Amino acid sequence: MRAAHPDKRVEVFFEDEARFGQQGTLTRVWARTGSRPTAIRQTQYDYLWVLTAASADSGQSIGLISPTLNAKVINLFLKQMSAELKPDVHAVLIWDGAGFHTAGEVNVPANITLLQLPPYSPELNPIENLWHYLRSHHWSNRSYRDYDALFEAATAAWRVVCLNDELIKTVCAAPYILTRAD
Repeated sequence: MRAAHPDKRVEVFFEDEARFGQQGTLTRVWARTGSRPTAIRQTQYDYLWVLTAASADSGQSIGLISPTLNAKVINLFLKQMSAELKPDVHAVLIWDGAGFHTAGEVNVPANITLLQLPPYSPELNPIENLWHYLRSHHWSNRSYRDYDALFEAATAAWRVVCLNDELIKTVCAAPYILTRAD
């Protein structure tokens, strides 16, 4: 990859999408022994999609929140990611083989190279850890009155977590990826 882009710094990003909605996640909470803490579980059906690409090396995150998920949204995300990359960076974006990632109408910017993960291997994508972190620390055991409340909660949590470079470096660490200086 470096040979193909000798004038650029190659940076690896991982990308994935998470559905976030009113039928949220229940998680364990600390409570006194013998007590039964209550948790909220909604039955409404509003939801949205949170798309994120993150680099465990630099801690940079790029995100998009959308009411739908299709190739058009992926194109919008790729365009945004391309614009947010530093001019001296060429990104290798590693993601799964979801249909909207492999659709013929996906337009890949010149400063991004796509690399697809093997099928059925979410454990290789460290962004999965980000979703676990967001759900356990920000998105669980809560109720949201409507789509706007979901959007506000998703945005606030994403900013707290994903704009913290050091936290992203920890949560999205991928020790199985070795970087070489050549």
